[in-house]
Amino acid sequence: DVQLQAFGGGLVQAGGSLRLSCAASGFTFDDYAIGWFRQAPGKEREGVSCISSSDGSTYYAASVKGRFIISSDKAKNTVYLQMNSLKPEDTAVYYCAARYGPLGLMRVLGADYWGKGTLVTVSS
Repeated sequence: DVQLQAFGGGLVQAGGSLRLSCAASGFTFDDYAIGWFRQAPGKEREGVSCISSSDGSTYYAASVKGRFIISSDKAKNTVYLQMNSLKPEDTAVYYCAARYGPLGLMRVLGADYWGKGTLVTVSS
């Protein structure tokens, strides 16, 4: 079974940093795009960033580009999201997700598999 477990959420002041981790199991890491989505209270879920472990290609939403960095560790089957210069508007539940195939498919079609979310709260 595909399993995705997200870790690392918490409370941080504006301007601070957090690193989220997504531990993946049950599938061949290189065959999937893995990404982070978030949902703020009262808002729709949005894509934040995703990565293809097979070729290292990445995507960032405009709202986080230059502040967030996504990376993967194939040896650990883990994807990280380093979040810097956090803003109150980054407050949301962050979800790790995966989709079989290239990065482009995830960008267009979203994810097939979802982990439980982790809450990130940025105080002003």
